[in-house]
Amino acid sequence: MTDLDQTYHYNVIRRAIAVIDARGDALSLADLSAEIGMSPAHFQRLFSQWVGVSPKRYQQYLALGHAKALLAERFTTLQAAEAAGLSGAGRLHDLFLRWEAMSPGDFARQGADLTVHYGWFDSPFGTALAMGTDRGLCGLAFAEEIGRDATLADMRARWPRAVCTHAPERIAPWVEAAFAGRGDVAVQLIGAPFQIKVWEALMSIPSGHVTTYSKIAQAIGHPRAVRAVGTAVGRNPVSYLIPCHRALRKSGGLGGYHWGLPVKRAILAFESAQAEG
Repeated sequence: MTDLDQTYHYNVIRRAIAVIDARGDALSLADLSAEIGMSPAHFQRLFSQWVGVSPKRYQQYLALGHAKALLAERFTTLQAAEAAGLSGAGRLHDLFLRWEAMSPGDFARQGADLTVHYGWFDSPFGTALAMGTDRGLCGLAFAEEIGRDATLADMRARWPRAVCTHAPERIAPWVEAAFAGRGDVAVQLIGAPFQIKVWEALMSIPSGHVTTYSKIAQAIGHPRAVRAVGTAVGRNPVSYLIPCHRALRKSGGLGGYHWGLPVKRAILAFESAQAEG
């Protein structure tokens, strides 16, 4: 499947989410495919190719109630994930060859003397903006819901003194590996110490599982800082790879997602399908 195929599939799914929100999640295959302008056979084939399950099953994953089911059935407390070797002092993640964080002093300088390369890429979840230094990816964002201009302005504002250059070829191998699920992705995190603790906790959540903001706060030793944790989750600069989409409210609600809730729902649905595939 090419990158263009992936983006095309995501845009179909994005339209399906809007239909499901407007008419409920009990639509037949014929009704849902008609709403988005496809034949049932084409719709069925596209979904099966993209995610490996039927449109009906994927429709269930997209439903808002699926988040509550994830909390009930595939909830991780983070401590259990660490005990299984998914995180800890080595800062391991199933997608990363390595990752490192800038020092607090470097972060305080707001990217001064840092060159950040960026480019636009097709992804399974629509158009993606990737940014990276010579040490690894430092930014990954999705533009389908808020547009390219706003996405680029948002990411550049995080390191206002950095020199940004449009050089997609410098980071393309890492981006390709990231969306292919290969283990040769290098990441350089640029954030405040508290933020990096939160992002490290996010990396211990296995694919297809979720946790809550309060459990993240407990895991990093700040049980009362739930709101601050939520803010740090929302400021995660490397979406998808650092899985902020796996953090939910205690009630089972999706909470927020910096790049748009339809993207968060699509990623969670995709990972659920992959976990059961």
